[in-house]
Amino acid sequence: MSDDTSDSENVKPQDIFARLKQMAEPIVTTIDNRLSGQVDKRVDKRVEESILDRLTVIERAIADLGREIEELRELVSEDSKDVKDAKSKKEKED
Repeated sequence: MSDDTSDSENVKPQDIFARLKQMAEPIVTTIDNRLSGQVDKRVDKRVEESILDRLTVIERAIADLGREIEELRELVSEDSKDVKDAKSKKEKED
């Protein structure tokens, strides 16, 4: 029994701390990994939502540009038709 008492008296606080750290390390690592995974998922989700919002805006802008281009094509087509009609009318008059 005196051996046990002398052993516990020889134990230093640093030794106890080292043992506790060694025992807690796997638990801390597991918790850290789980939290990292959760944070990564949340960040990925937010980034994906942000990208989807921006893509939606870009898609709308592209659709608007497409409509504007089509309207311009129609105007150009009408103008060129008017020019041709005016030329042929002028040629007939001459």
